[in-house]
Amino acid sequence: MTPAQLGWLYLSLCLVSLWIGVFFWIQGATLVLAFAGLEIIVVGLAFLAYARHACDGEKISLHGARLVVECESAGRLERAEFARQWVRVEPKSGDHSLIELSGQGRSIQVGRYVRPELRQVLAREIRKALRSA
Repeated sequence: MTPAQLGWLYLSLCLVSLWIGVFFWIQGATLVLAFAGLEIIVVGLAFLAYARHACDGEKISLHGARLVVECESAGRLERAEFARQWVRVEPKSGDHSLIELSGQGRSIQVGRYVRPELRQVLAREIRKALRSA
């Protein structure tokens, strides 16, 4: 779900909750509107936390002789470029750990969004792509 779609969902949820709260306010149950307002605030905070991470991801691409890695988390973009022939691809600590790409005094970790048991497959694919011309 994109942040815009989430915003429309939240708006519709707010309208329904407020409509129910106002209906019960008119009937004499005044606390329902207060709890509906509290619900809207709590759900809004949860949706905000989700929306911050909805576009998180990693992008690994080869552009000629350069390996370009972009990692986005909570709206913060980390970008690293490596000369293709100098890149080392290795697990950070164990078989199921993140993959560390390093070279020329820089390093970046990838594989956060890949299941741990498939990270070795990703590392092999990166190595294979780096070797092919």
